[in-house]
Amino acid sequence: MPERKSKNIYSSFLKQKNLNGVLNKIGKVVDPAIKKILCSNVNKETKKIINYQVEIGGKRLRPSLGILVCLACKGRIKDIVYPAAGLEILHENSLIIDDIIDHSLKRRGKPTCWKKFGRSVAECLSLDYSAAIFESVKHSEKPLLISAIFSKTIKVLIDGEILDILFEQSGRENERYITKHRYKKIDKKDYFRMIKGKTAALAMACCEIGAISASAAPKKIEALKKYGENLGIGFQIADDILDVFADERKFGKKIGKDIEERKLGNIVIYLALQELSLETKTELLAILRKKQIRDKDIKKAISIIKKTKAREKAIGLAETYIKKAKKNLKVLPQNKWTKILEELADFVITRDK
Repeated sequence: MPERKSKNIYSSFLKQKNLNGVLNKIGKVVDPAIKKILCSNVNKETKKIINYQVEIGGKRLRPSLGILVCLACKGRIKDIVYPAAGLEILHENSLIIDDIIDHSLKRRGKPTCWKKFGRSVAECLSLDYSAAIFESVKHSEKPLLISAIFSKTIKVLIDGEILDILFEQSGRENERYITKHRYKKIDKKDYFRMIKGKTAALAMACCEIGAISASAAPKKIEALKKYGENLGIGFQIADDILDVFADERKFGKKIGKDIEERKLGNIVIYLALQELSLETKTELLAILRKKQIRDKDIKKAISIIKKTKAREKAIGLAETYIKKAKKNLKVLPQNKWTKILEELADFVITRDK
């Protein structure tokens, strides 16, 4: 990115006064860095397809987190923009893999990467994304420390993803490890262990990298990591609610996908099962354990869930974690970036997609 253009983009970003303004500008800050890193050291043919995943949309919440935390700690955008790009690449890579594992056909209203190019090519692109994550740290002031955070985060994400698969109630009969170790029931502790890995770990990394890039004090770094963890938990609970209750046209994904994938690791499904009578609970579990789930099964499962207070309970849980996240921000100086981080916390549980 030419120096003058870079400064113009950064200046424009710094003038934004609210969350919407920041999120609208964030792509202009990080997308050039994302594409530069992704296209580095790949041939002409791969360049034609490697940006597909990052070009089909996304709110850029992860790089926004890193950048906002850095600014709230009085850091400079130039010290965080490439690590922030790495955070988005890590997130997008997890979506490529997630969509392959879950056989998802749509992401943000468009064909998923594997549906667009085939599973084999999508898996190859995922390896390119993995390499690009670590390439992003070359442009940071603390490459070894940030690389270590990326490495740890990827491993924790994978642990969470494996748990999510093992919580499925049927399917993957040709995968012996899964059928042997599958959970037939889970408790709330299991659920939170899974989402702390699969979702909250990346939000924690965003905040930690943002704070480290600003050379924040250890006390602030720890508080911001807790902010990220609580924010990530609230985000995933909101996502679980949307999976069952969202407007599909706005959501950009099929409603009831977690039911179709036979997942127990959705808080709405979990809370509904705790409330249902033995007869109705057995009926819902029977749907989740079918070899093939059709649209009529998904509709039936959702109608059962709607008769419970699972949605209201899940909303209450999400709000509790968002309150905790906002409390974690008290260690920061009260500036406009801190206020936007508070707005971001509210946004993750009020969004409709």
